[in-house]
Amino acid sequence: MIKIEHIGIAVADLAQATPLYEALLGTPCYKTELVASEHVRTAFFKMGDQKIELLEASKPEGAIAKFVAKKGEGVHHIAFAVEDINQEVQRLKKLGFQVINETPKAGADNKMVVFLHPKSCGGVLVELCQERKDI
Repeated sequence: MIKIEHIGIAVADLAQATPLYEALLGTPCYKTELVASEHVRTAFFKMGDQKIELLEASKPEGAIAKFVAKKGEGVHHIAFAVEDINQEVQRLKKLGFQVINETPKAGADNKMVVFLHPKSCGGVLVELCQERKDI
């Protein structure tokens, strides 16, 4: 079963965006994290079973920095929680989806992640994520 895990929003300045989203969502940020391998700092907000992830570039060569420079702040990706990420990647590849990173990698919020290219997902960057079991 696939369900929406979170929506990722690219921001230029996490320190400015965090209080804005706390006010908008009526809930405090429950976690911030640096994902050094992806050159990104994150802030998470939870509303029931759903989450919002703010993403700020930690280095100018990172994907979020490039996204914000090209498109401005806004929705960056939608993430779906999956039970078995490897099985789901194989299933989607057989259906013709273009996988950006076939091997799951460590992401934020204790997840292993794989991204699907927007060209094969109607223009939307899709993240598949599975709770890490090795931590």
